[in-house]
Amino acid sequence: MADEVILLDVDVSMFGMRVRVALAEKGVEYEYREENLMVGKSSLLVEMNPVHKKVPVLIHNGKSVSESLVIVEYVDEVWKDKSPLLPSDPYKRAQARFWADFIDKKVFDAGRLIWMTKGDEQEANKKKLIDALTSLEGELGDELYFGGDEFGFLDVALVAFYPWFYTYETSGNFSIGEHCPKLIRWAERCMGRESVSKSLADPKTVYDYMLLLKKKYGV
Repeated sequence: MADEVILLDVDVSMFGMRVRVALAEKGVEYEYREENLMVGKSSLLVEMNPVHKKVPVLIHNGKSVSESLVIVEYVDEVWKDKSPLLPSDPYKRAQARFWADFIDKKVFDAGRLIWMTKGDEQEANKKKLIDALTSLEGELGDELYFGGDEFGFLDVALVAFYPWFYTYETSGNFSIGEHCPKLIRWAERCMGRESVSKSLADPKTVYDYMLLLKKKYGV
């Protein structure tokens, strides 16, 4: 009996994009269900993620898994026939998890606040974002990917933010590439992978969605 895999998601969600990249890397076939959060949350989303009621949610044979990094690890553990995303070495695995957590705490917050604020507050958040991305660029070093020669967990965690760079830059009138050229080259390298290019949302679509969010929340 084939696995039944359903993904509850929003096209522009960086967290959902992570899961889509991971599933594509593993060659997992799944049913994609778009949630229209501008209107409300589906009963299935609320049922399958009763704690946070957020996307993405992976439903595997009727059982739900929530939180994007948790889902990516789950996908990595369940579909073992393809190359692993997490390193086999315990220390390298811990480091990958550390930096993925760093992304969620530093990159996400600063990026979101760039398009939600103006003036000095926006400038402060632009600096926070660049500082965070500079730290990640330092972690990347001169490697092809964060895992060295192999695309892996931390690459999945960060590349999902790449479609949002246009929104951050346009909203804040600055260039991430001027500050972090190695990171942009890394992102472009990742885009050369079919699993990435077919899983990420279009940057202009992301920007349009951001404008709708600003209107909805009166920002």
